[in-house]
Amino acid sequence: MHPLIKRAVKRGKLAYLWVTRILLAPNRFGVPWHVRLRYAVSGGFIADQVALYGLTPRTKGAYLSEFDWYRSRWINEPFDSMLNNKIVCNEVLQHHIRVPQIFFIKNKGRLVSHGSSSGPSATIDEVIDTLDQTGAMFLKPLAAGKGKGVRRLDSADGVYRIDNATASREQVVRLIQTEDGWFLSGAVEQHPQLAAIHEHTTNTIRLITMRMPDGTAKIFFAVLRMGTAETVPVDNGSRGGLVSRIDLDSGELSEARTLWSRDVFTEHPDTKAQILGARVPLWDDVKAAVLSAVDAVPYVQFIAWDILVTPDGPCVIEANTSSGVNIIQIWGPQRQGELGDFYRAHGVKC
Repeated sequence: MHPLIKRAVKRGKLAYLWVTRILLAPNRFGVPWHVRLRYAVSGGFIADQVALYGLTPRTKGAYLSEFDWYRSRWINEPFDSMLNNKIVCNEVLQHHIRVPQIFFIKNKGRLVSHGSSSGPSATIDEVIDTLDQTGAMFLKPLAAGKGKGVRRLDSADGVYRIDNATASREQVVRLIQTEDGWFLSGAVEQHPQLAAIHEHTTNTIRLITMRMPDGTAKIFFAVLRMGTAETVPVDNGSRGGLVSRIDLDSGELSEARTLWSRDVFTEHPDTKAQILGARVPLWDDVKAAVLSAVDAVPYVQFIAWDILVTPDGPCVIEANTSSGVNIIQIWGPQRQGELGDFYRAHGVKC
């Protein structure tokens, strides 16, 4: 693509972002319309960020905006497409770190088996048989992010569940037949310490790595995301889940926060499991495995990893080419911090 055309396309995407993701974003805190419009126009902030960050005309310059986040998605070009495509990303990473097995893919109405020795075509009966054998699988959209459209399917002793709610075999079949543009991957057992926090969601780590000017990679930031009764089957902060910052040296958890309110939790609101002061299991193994995987893809500058800690060590659920800034900046502004410096070093004007 010609550079001028490419630049025009990017500007068009930013304009579309401003309308759909900034101006029309949810307003969970009830920010007045005139305030919401002012910060959308003058800074590229959504209504919830105005409330979460406590923005004022004097402080808004300290925070990265949605525009800054969106521009950061181009840092990994041309390899951003590898991370954005969940199937390709899984194919690349499986050689370097543990990832969930992908069993089936359905796209444009065609259902295929992934990696099967019996051939690519698949049937609904084969999907149900695999679910019966594995016990649990996740149905995930090929393109969506932030936990949107993710469904958990369970099968045990002839009883089926969809997102922990009892379902018939026919309901599972109908879901598979109706939905399109998805893949089915095996559910991975989470470490008992994480299951004790909230067993009905997969509680994952969001860990961010940056490649420094000398080519070495470092871990910049990490949180543990914890689901609640309202977010089953996902734990995403963008879906209302809890996030607790992880001390990078010790793996110790801070209090938990949420992007949907100003509430702070020292224990889980549903299970009463202790959060503040608890430690992520196998934390040193997580860091070592991720840094080893980063070294295997030295052409990628920035990765936001979604990691599940299992009894046997870390498993990468996803690797993303960017990370939403909310989950980072609820702990403090970053425009003049390490993340802002990294963005600017890679040409992101912020």
